[in-house]
Amino acid sequence: VRLVETGGGSVEAGGSLRLSCTASGYIDASGYSGRSPCMAWFRQVPGKEREMVARINGNGDTLYSESVKGRFTISRDNDPITVVLVMSSLKPEDTGVYLCAAREVWFCANTYRDFALWGHGSQVTVSS
Repeated sequence: VRLVETGGGSVEAGGSLRLSCTASGYIDASGYSGRSPCMAWFRQVPGKEREMVARINGNGDTLYSESVKGRFTISRDNDPITVVLVMSSLKPEDTGVYLCAAREVWFCANTYRDFALWGHGSQVTVSS
């Protein structure tokens, strides 16, 4: 299974960007109970631990970090499995490498250690 990301780039503060992640290949559905896998976006900044930015579980329930709540929106499609992160009102502190992640179960967790599948990462740079 591969998670293929597109989007990201550079923008001035206040602007918007979109990230998309599509899962290719077969995902073992034994842990899904008929629902789609949990998927999330993490942000990696040098010298800091990988941080969960937004996640969406197999029921479509979402959760955001406090730093992006009200500005970012995560959504998904299931055929093919795709998760999209729309980032608005961007701030310089949103800068980092954004990584798509998936679990092999439908319910989510907050830490990167709980996610088994990862994309390659997309750079997002917000200038002031």
